[in-house]
Amino acid sequence: MPKRVSTVLGREFGEALRVMIARTGLKEAELARKLGWEHAKLSDLVNGKGGSSLEELAFLLGVCGVKPDDFQYLKRLFLESRERGWLQLYNSALPPHVRTLIQHERMAKEIVHWSSLYLPGLLQIEQYARAIAEDSPFIEAEEVPNWVAARMERRTIVAGHRKFVFYVYEPVLHAQVGNADVMREQLHELLRMLIRPYITVRVLPAGRAISGDFTLLKFEKYEPVVFEGSLNSALFLDDKASTGLYQTAVKTMDRVALGREESRELITSIVS
Repeated sequence: MPKRVSTVLGREFGEALRVMIARTGLKEAELARKLGWEHAKLSDLVNGKGGSSLEELAFLLGVCGVKPDDFQYLKRLFLESRERGWLQLYNSALPPHVRTLIQHERMAKEIVHWSSLYLPGLLQIEQYARAIAEDSPFIEAEEVPNWVAARMERRTIVAGHRKFVFYVYEPVLHAQVGNADVMREQLHELLRMLIRPYITVRVLPAGRAISGDFTLLKFEKYEPVVFEGSLNSALFLDDKASTGLYQTAVKTMDRVALGREESRELITSIVS
């Protein structure tokens, strides 16, 4: 039997299914007995590894009393869940990819991020994030509070049980976002975060950028995932050819970026 592989889509499906199961008040083992399944079969399904037919899924969702809209959503994810990669299209400043991204960031053991337009979202203070949102022609005024709240929620991911490496484009450090006070406080926050041993910030000198912004997520149990966001879409890549290409890009940035201490000194000099 071929090894079952968990994909980004599969894990999104599994997380949504887990929510539906929780609403029944039953534990997974209890639900599996009620279905006449082995617990391992249900476990594979909620962990994004498949192993069930569409008919079996329909039976499961019927037992869980899932509503028609939720049934159609889960069915769509299930049918796509064996595909590698996932392109999400949206028409809102608060897109669905945020949930998917946060879910995978929480599972990651290491997060590598390259920023060429703004300082990394995981290191942004509220005033800096608000200035970005208020200056954006794509975010309506009424959406700004929720957009900023979502950005601040992502900051809770920054903790010592995982490693963070941020590559920042040097011009970003000089570009003023908000007023001078906001920018000064944001750079001071960057220096405060650098005290944490699990956070590394490396500055790429001007003229050495090699690609658009991306995030590389590495896991204990899963293959790496690359996230790229744009104005109306989000792309999650989990095939080896694509993730290998981005890991090569990271190695290139590692060679050309300033060292950790050199980067700290440069940020300190700008603040001063």
